[in-house]
Parts: sequence; structure tokens; C-alpha cells
Amino acid sequence: MRLFAAVLPPAHAADELAAAVEQRVRRMPGADELRWTGQDGWHFTLAFMGEVDDRLVPELGERLARGARRSEAFSLRLRGGGHFGGRALWAGAAGGIAELRRLAERADAAARRTGVPMEEHRAYRPHLTLARTRTDTDLTPYVAALDGFEGSPWEVGELALVRSRLPVAGVPGEQPRYETVLRCPTARPAAEPAADGR
Repeated sequence: MRLFAAVLPPAHAADELAAAVEQRVRRMPGADELRWTGQDGWHFTLAFMGEVDDRLVPELGERLARGARRSEAFSLRLRGGGHFGGRALWAGAAGGIAELRRLAERADAAARRTGVPMEEHRAYRPHLTLARTRTDTDLTPYVAALDGFEGSPWEVGELALVRSRLPVAGVPGEQPRYETVLRCPTARPAAEPAADGR
């Protein structure tokens, strides 16, 4: 199955971003020529694994869970935007970026130790893909429209293992479908007391 590890923004954070994108970006000239991602699929990819043999999934899940438990919960918020060349427009993040990078490194290491063939390790750049285009497009006006967007913070308390089903070829407007296979909780922050007060 086609898998990746991710941090999923909660509904309130995704709703804030969706409202900003609708008001600031989607009404701009040329925006209707972009292929917009569905809000239900928004995520911060930590490690993309591609096709993973079903037999490896249980061990992969155990290793991801261990990596998540070694990470404390942290605060994150959606902020601003950026682009990869002229092909992808994305929203950025602020807050616990160092912790997010560490979680990405642990997810990548878990996949490699499980035997999943991974791409060459690159510096992690947190991004949530908003739109793509098949042709080189000047995306800087759309990025500028997201300047100043600052979402509400939330606590990242888990890593998700997500299955991706590619869109059906030839179906206009078809989007990838995502299914959360496993949720791996992080450790509580050291300063947070236990639920029973001890």
C-alpha cells in the first residue's frame, strides 16, 4: 500500500486556512486554472514511503509508535505560504518547527529501519500543499496573498500513518483519497501533570 507519515491539522486550524484561501487567493485572476487540494486531505508530510509491502506494515507501525513516544507534544500553527518552483503552492507552519523536524527525522528513520526503500534524505521543509499546476506558473502573487495569515495554535500530540489512494485516471476533478491507518501518540510534555494529578 502507498503510505506516508504525517501531522494532520485539526478541523479548526484547517477551517481558518480554508477561509483565508477562499477570501485571499481563490478569487485571484488565474486561480481557477490551479488544481486545488481538498481540505480533508491537508497534511504536513513527515516521511513519504511510497508503496510499502503489506508484510512490513506491522513493524513499521511499531517503529513509528516508538519514534512518536520519544517526541514530546508541541505547539504548531499554520502561517503564510510559499511555492516549489512554478508547480506547487503551499501553506507554511510556525511554532514548534524544530520539534516537527525531529518527528520527521524519526519517521524517516523508522521507515528505513523497517526496510522501506526511501529517497535520499533531504532537509525537511514543512509545508501543506494547497494547489498544483501542470505547467510552470508564476505563483508569487498567490504566496503574497497569504502573507500575514496566522492561524490559531494547536498541540501536535500524534503522528499519523496515512494510506494514499491515487486519483482515478481520466476523471476530471478527481482527488487522491487518504485514510489514516495508525495514530501514534507523542509523549506528554514534561511540564504537563498526569491526568490523576500525580
